[in-house]
Amino acid sequence: MKQILIAEDEERIAAFLEKGLKAAGFATTVAKNGAEAVIAVFDGNFDLLILDLGLPEKNGWTVLEELRGQGQNLPILILSAYDDIKDKVALLDGGANDYISKPFSFQELLARIRVQLRNNNCAPARSEEMLLSVGDIVVNLLTREIRVGDRFVELSAKEFAILETFLRAPKRIMTREQLLDRVWGYNHEPGSNVVDVYVGYLRKKLGSDRIETVRGVGYRLKQQPPG
Repeated sequence: MKQILIAEDEERIAAFLEKGLKAAGFATTVAKNGAEAVIAVFDGNFDLLILDLGLPEKNGWTVLEELRGQGQNLPILILSAYDDIKDKVALLDGGANDYISKPFSFQELLARIRVQLRNNNCAPARSEEMLLSVGDIVVNLLTREIRVGDRFVELSAKEFAILETFLRAPKRIMTREQLLDRVWGYNHEPGSNVVDVYVGYLRKKLGSDRIETVRGVGYRLKQQPPG
């Protein structure tokens, strides 16, 4: 199991990341300040560090500088509320592997984590590991190609993220809150009907009876193709 260190002092975001990453099959540890993060990296055996820039004691810039200055080549993904291109360039030049701005979609974060772990692995991912399928729906995570039976379908980024969520837990009923968390991130508005709207879009593209409504609970992807 891949080990991810989360250096984040805001409890709400740290809890959101822990919950999502554990559900995706990762083991997680949280460091609440920069000094704790540096110690954890050298004491632990982590595969990736998610690093917030606004940490107390030592900020993310200092943590990045210290780790790279001491020869630590752990993949580091920066989280920041700042979206200035100069900061992004400086951080990437300073040794960060990737940068994602807050607020963020958890599915996008998960995809970026997978890329870094794949790049840091000596053995390339096998093509079959990049495919998700249920019934006659097949999705290639690398090319983002979607096939439904004998036809190909184009989806928006949010539609793709919802479908991927369903495909990763095909027997599970996904609540609206779970879909909001995974696709729109921690910054979504409770009570929003955006999930219902996007499920409607997916039904139009995949087939109206591909996604089942479980009244009072949420949605579930049907296991077998209709008919």
